[in-house]
Amino acid sequence: MPVADDVRAAHRRAAPWPYAELDIAALRAGGHEPVPFRELVLKIHQRCNLACDYCYVYEHADQSWRERPRTMPDEVRDAALDRFAAHARRHRLDRVRIVLHGGEPLLYGADRIAGLVTAAREVFPAGCQVEFGMQTNGVLLTEATVATLVRLGVAVGVSVDGTRADHDRHRRMPNGRGSFTAVERALELLRRPGNRRAYAGLLCTVAAETDPIACYEQLMSFEPPAVDLLLPHANWDNPPSRAHAGWLIAFFDRWYADRSPTRIRLFDDTINLVLGGASRSEQIGLSPSGVLVVESDGAIEQVDALKSAYPGACATGLNVRTDSFDAALDDPGIVARQIGPLALSDECRACPAMAFCGGGHYVHRYRAGAGFRAPSVYCADLRVFVRHVYDRIRADLFSRTGSQP
Repeated sequence: MPVADDVRAAHRRAAPWPYAELDIAALRAGGHEPVPFRELVLKIHQRCNLACDYCYVYEHADQSWRERPRTMPDEVRDAALDRFAAHARRHRLDRVRIVLHGGEPLLYGADRIAGLVTAAREVFPAGCQVEFGMQTNGVLLTEATVATLVRLGVAVGVSVDGTRADHDRHRRMPNGRGSFTAVERALELLRRPGNRRAYAGLLCTVAAETDPIACYEQLMSFEPPAVDLLLPHANWDNPPSRAHAGWLIAFFDRWYADRSPTRIRLFDDTINLVLGGASRSEQIGLSPSGVLVVESDGAIEQVDALKSAYPGACATGLNVRTDSFDAALDDPGIVARQIGPLALSDECRACPAMAFCGGGHYVHRYRAGAGFRAPSVYCADLRVFVRHVYDRIRADLFSRTGSQP
């Protein structure tokens, strides 16, 4: 059986929806147009220099990293860039983003990163702006490395989980030592005036057992331009052990009261949604996904948060050595994340909060034997949180205008 067929069969067993039940031909006949990929995540290094106990890559269901090259070979890098450039050319994209990821991408080496950025800028069509980002744990950021990233125009996001004690409880070195001191040192480098253009912001995984105000104050002390707050990747077979709405509300209220200049994507998206706008991420709302991942062996995959669902949940059966990115647009998992309310359960579509929460993160809807057409495992949290934001914004608008919004 060909590899792609084997992958599809495994998907159909683990997740009947969308892999057996979504009629893509009917969708296309009905006028649905695929959304081209504008963001490519390159897994340039498969290993990590930390041993975080919650990591969805190393600690969850999918362990495919063990079978992949430690470092992305140059021929895979070049094939991935060529495929993305061809995709941009075909769909006449004027802007794309390439995110360097891992594992820990800085293990790839600053010189090789420079070679990758140079190669990418040479293959994209004129008129297409190529932006570069990186998600790192920060431990390997040095003055020389930061100077290289500034010169290359790579925007760096650093993972940090609140206070020293909270961060070091989960984000540890392989020898058990915490990583906060190293991360703090890295953020001091990025905050320097000459380096701030390479400082994209912070990524923080929400821990409901921690103090949200202490977390807020710690993150703001690093003067980030933006913060991504991520709910831990859970699903109906591995549900969260605590409610998260109270934590999010406390953090939101402090941020909102401070009128902080730091953008928090989850909060910005929620405010946009309650005001009738759209979201920019898959955490909340119904905006179509335009993100693709290429692993170190060239495998073309969906967002790697899906590794928390079941082994092979990210797989498409495609590879940059032989397949175009356009071929991935017909993968049922990718189609499901581009069709908005059509991907939601009957329960979600009947819910008055659907227009705001959008069913929550696709990954958090998984239930073994059924697939991804269930409400988010965080449904109760999202309803409470979104309602709180709605009421807070509504009251604020009323106090400013003197009339009901």
